[in-house]
Amino acid sequence: MAITAAMVKELRELTGAGMMDCKKALNETDGNMEEAAEFLRKNGQAKAEKKSGRIAAEGLVAVAADGKTAAIVEVNSETDFVANNDTFKDYVSAVAKQALTTSATDMDAFMADQWNEDASKTVKDALTDKIAVIGENLSIRRFQKVTAENGFVTSYIHGGGRIGVVINAETDSDADAVKEAMKNVAMQIAALSPKYISDADVDQEFIAHETEIIKAQIENDPKEAAKPDKVKAGMIQGRIKKELKEVCLLDQPYVKATDGKQSVAKYLEQVAKENNTTLTIKEFIRFETGEGIEKKSENFAEEVAAQLK
Repeated sequence: MAITAAMVKELRELTGAGMMDCKKALNETDGNMEEAAEFLRKNGQAKAEKKSGRIAAEGLVAVAADGKTAAIVEVNSETDFVANNDTFKDYVSAVAKQALTTSATDMDAFMADQWNEDASKTVKDALTDKIAVIGENLSIRRFQKVTAENGFVTSYIHGGGRIGVVINAETDSDADAVKEAMKNVAMQIAALSPKYISDADVDQEFIAHETEIIKAQIENDPKEAAKPDKVKAGMIQGRIKKELKEVCLLDQPYVKATDGKQSVAKYLEQVAKENNTTLTIKEFIRFETGEGIEKKSENFAEEVAAQLK
């Protein structure tokens, strides 16, 4: 497969690796982008693991809630100009309210719902009308609902709608301090983007995959590869443990801790003790506008020429 400049550019943006390293990785994997990124990670050439693909879709995340139930939605637009438009913001708010009351469990059913603001239309009809009014393609990308059986839901919107978080908290307390704690944790989730609540939720496939990556990194480092197997096994376990602290919410350092050492789990234990209650996070949802959506490729040569000018 012929490796193009656009492919090299895309992989470089995805991994942060050098241009020649990216070209070599693509040649080694016959142009497969995911395998090329994996190749770079295993060889220690990727500077950082970034989101898969450039985030180019604009739009907003919004939340509607009634105390026990919350709905979070993402509605995309083509440009940030539209995303900052009051007409679009009002529409996204209406979609969130629609999601709060819907019984639909998938997008097809949701789009077929009767539109709350006009019973003569479906959600899909209302979207089509809004596209005509705004003059730009719009998309209701996703929605999700959370209901607290024994406690309450907390929501947080960051960056004017760039990131949204919903938490299902289980507790028998409605104290302001407990609610504030959940708001703080929602801000933590928005900032650090954990994948799991605790290490008990981590699937073995994730562990196996990361173990393979770390093994390859060790074997590709002459100094580390020469160490005894027992030492290398300990290194692998240590790195896995460190990574889990980054992806598991309760193990993350609590960002507002004064000493910088308190974990989120210890913070919640402290709040629960101070308010004579129990406090458990049963579920959280984090939406980030455009995450995972790839931007249309631009001409690499033209981009370089533009920068030189």
